[in-house]
Amino acid sequence: MTQNWYIVHTYSGYENKVKATLEERIRKFEEQKERAGEKDVRGTFISEILVPTETVIELVKGKKKTSTRKIFPGYILVKMELNDETWHLLQDTPKVTGFAGSRTHPTPLSEKEAETLITQITEGAYAPKPKVTFEEGASVRVIDGPFTNFVGTVQEVRADKRKVKVLISIFGRSTPIELDFIQIEHN
Repeated sequence: MTQNWYIVHTYSGYENKVKATLEERIRKFEEQKERAGEKDVRGTFISEILVPTETVIELVKGKKKTSTRKIFPGYILVKMELNDETWHLLQDTPKVTGFAGSRTHPTPLSEKEAETLITQITEGAYAPKPKVTFEEGASVRVIDGPFTNFVGTVQEVRADKRKVKVLISIFGRSTPIELDFIQIEHN
């Protein structure tokens, strides 16, 4: 049987703990199988566990701070061969509430869906994203730089460069200024 990616639902905030617990349970399960004399069991049932995260940039106390954020809180991805043993191994793991899809017949991700998610996860780890996104016409307040505390309207968003053009009023005239995403917040 081939391995597929499955989405496993966990308690929100416990994704990393579930991953660590599951890895330990798999290690013990494989050791038990080896002691019982079964050959070639290492890595054959569950080969990979991912907690989907991305790197984000935010402004904290006037300084840029990079942190990680879960893309899908409450979910992890598991690449495995689904059988009775692996199903029970996952279901009996503390803080796991089940699989996405049918309760008794979990639906695997298609190859394309899995590839897209894994690409998003790996790219998110290397290319930090702003913690907040903005749309044209949104009212924002400048929180960093010479225009701190000015309120304006987003005129243009350049997501690829993580910059926005904001119209602020200086001496009664609308003036466009270009700012980084982390220099403004929603008003």
